[in-house]
Formats: sequence, structure tokens, C-alpha cells
Amino acid sequence: MLQKSLMALTCKSYLLLTIYTLIVFLGTFTVMVNKKDIKILSQILDIDEVKVISHSIYNEIGIILRTEPIKLYSVCPSCGTESHKLHQNHRHIIKDLSFGEKLVFLEINRRQFKCRICKKPFSEEFDFARKKRTYTNRLANQIIQEVLENDIHSVASKGIVTTEEIERMLKDASEKLNLTKPKNLKRLGIDEIALRKGKGNYCAVLIDLDTSKPIAILNARTQGVIEEVLIGWGVEVLEQIKEVSIDLWQGYKNLVIELMPNVQVVADRFHVMVQVNKELDTQRKREKYKIEELIKLAETSEKKDEYEKILEGLKNSKYALLKNEKDLNEEQIKKLIQVKAVSPTLKMMHELKEKLRIIFNKTNHWYPAVFKLGMWLSKAKTYFPNSNNTFIRWFDEIIAYFDNGTTSGAVEGINNKIKLIKRSAYGFRNFENFRVRCLLAWHFNC
Repeated sequence: MLQKSLMALTCKSYLLLTIYTLIVFLGTFTVMVNKKDIKILSQILDIDEVKVISHSIYNEIGIILRTEPIKLYSVCPSCGTESHKLHQNHRHIIKDLSFGEKLVFLEINRRQFKCRICKKPFSEEFDFARKKRTYTNRLANQIIQEVLENDIHSVASKGIVTTEEIERMLKDASEKLNLTKPKNLKRLGIDEIALRKGKGNYCAVLIDLDTSKPIAILNARTQGVIEEVLIGWGVEVLEQIKEVSIDLWQGYKNLVIELMPNVQVVADRFHVMVQVNKELDTQRKREKYKIEELIKLAETSEKKDEYEKILEGLKNSKYALLKNEKDLNEEQIKKLIQVKAVSPTLKMMHELKEKLRIIFNKTNHWYPAVFKLGMWLSKAKTYFPNSNNTFIRWFDEIIAYFDNGTTSGAVEGINNKIKLIKRSAYGFRNFENFRVRCLLAWHFNC
């Protein structure tokens, strides 16, 4: 076990282990060290504000380092006056980074001084540990990083910190992020994600499209909830936003126009394609169902064979029709050819869908986009009546995409990551903890 620990230790840790080797196997043992040892232990501890004066080893607990502040005074937080008048000592134990396989605890003295100006006592503050916390800041940073890579329960199961302490660490870290008001926000994306699939429980996600990072995750997608957050940002923030990319929901559009009258609303091209794909898939299902009914009613075997041939072409054709044609594999290409051969309507709808995708991908200016989309609509209105109506209602916002290519495409990547977090979020007991965990995934820096 000792050799295994040595392999994983840093040079500093190896030096400390050398000092401890003889006493680790003696059970509980407290050692008063000389000045040279104090200097070595204090250097290894690497905290400027305190020095080690003694240590204890507990086989079943870990290492306890007793420390004292280096400075003989403290500064009053109210008036900034240095105070040397000690009022009383307050000794307590906090957790620190582990040493090999042993837990490390610091016995610190958070002294209380009395200010000669304010005439009131105050407790000194340390940079390495916050008040009323049972752990050091560097341990909190390490634990948060582990939680971001795993989940709360798996980290808490190691026995270093409790679930409650982890939740406190996450909350403290989120407060330091100060995301209440975004800075230099020029392009905003608004989207939503299902918290519980099929349950109608959604949350709204607000994204800075220039940094591809979420700036707010809300516990609902209603106008009222989003409006409250946007108003909280203040007029100064809202006035600097130039573009807002949204899905095809009128509620988002009305809200943006009301709060940001100078902003260009952009209909997200991916949601436009989702609308077209949805109508294409509805037609696929409709034809498949119709053929299945005709097979049941077929009066002759020849008719039944004919219908079954058509049905065979329609079966398992969803992804061949909906997926971008250039991304199809060999098997899907064969299925696409097959379904086009048995359904002229699906053939035309698929070709129109691909034509629209090419317009979005290869048109770089709004002026030619107007003509191309106009020609597309003239052909598509027979096959995509619902999408045609949507295009007419949202034409200005769809054309706005071709100004700068602004889209909420980054939102999909963010949403996928949030879904992964959601699946491992059984350690989060409420939405606030989940929200904090998500924001830290993009904004946390040790």
C-alpha cells in the first residue's frame, strides 16, 4: 500500500511522507516539531496565512495539522483599521486536500479582535477558507471539478465531503460567477429543454451566441418567467443586444419586441427545418397507414401484393427521408431510392426539403434569399401547406438569418450537454442545484 501511494505522490507529498513514515504505524500520535520541521510542513501546506505548529496522525481518521495565523493583527472589515488587540480565540477543524490515501484536516484559529475605532469585536477572515465552511477553498474547487465530471452521489461516496457540503460548494461557486447580468451580450439565443421527457415539464435556456455559453437556465419557459429575468438585466444590457435567435413561437417574438425594440429577431433555421421535417414525416405516416388499410381491404391477391410492395418501400424510411441526404449511409441511400420509387409525393417533398437546406447553406445575402425562398414556396405550398403558412407569418425573421447567419445552432450542443447532466442529476434534490450544476459546467474556473 505504501509503494502504491508513493507512485501517486508529488515531490512535496513525498517529503511530507518521509517525515510521517515512522509515526503512521504507531496509531494516534501527536508531535511537537522544531522550527526546521515547522518550516517544511508549512511550505508543504502552501497556505501563506498560517503556519503549522504540530500535527497528529489517526489511523482511522487521517492527519490533523494544527496551525496558527502568521500575522499578529487583523483588519477591521467595517473601517479598515489594523487591530492588534486580541479579543478571544476560536479554534475549529476544517477539511483540506487529501494526502495520498489519508484525509487531511486543519485545526485553525480564527481569532476575534476588537477594533479600537469601532469599539466592536470582529473575526478575522482568511483567503483559503470562507467563514462558516467546513473545508478549504482549494478542496471545494477540487470537489466541484469532480462533480462536473461525474455526479454528486459518486463524489460524496468517497467519504471526503457530504452531499450537503457539495451542494454548498456549488452554490458558493455560482455566486462567485455573478451571472445575474451578462456582460457584452450582443447576440442572444432563446430555447427550451424538457426536464422530464413526455411530462410537459420544460425549462428555458438563454445563450450568449458569441461565446456559445448558457447565461441563464430558468425553471419554466413561460413569457412571465423569461420576462422577469430579462427585465432584471436592466435597460443597459437589453439595449446592447443586436440580434435574438428564437424558435417559431410567437410568445418569444412578442416578448423580445416588447423589451428590445431595436433588436432584429431571427427565426432559427434549424427550427424551420424541424417544421418542414415534421410535415414530411406526417405525410410518410399517413401514406403508410393508408397502404396498411388498403392491404386489409384488398379483394385480390394481385392487389394485395401490389400494396405490400409499396408498404415495403415505406417501412423504416423515416431517417432516410429526414436525415440530410449528404449524411446518409449506404443502406439509407438504398432505402431512399426505394421509398421514392413507391411514393411520388414523398419523392417531391424530400427534394423540396433538400432544396431548402441548400438555400440556407449556400445563400450568403438576404436579397437573393428572398427570391430563392419565394420560388421554393411557390412549389412547396401544395406539399407543405403548414410550413408554407409558417413561412408567410415568419418571413421577415427567416430572411433575417441571411444577414449574419445568426442561428441557435450552439443551443443544440448546449442542450445535449444539459441532457447528459440531467441524466446524472439524481444527486441534485431541487431545480436550483441542477441549474447551478449546468452553469458551472461552462463557467467554472478553479
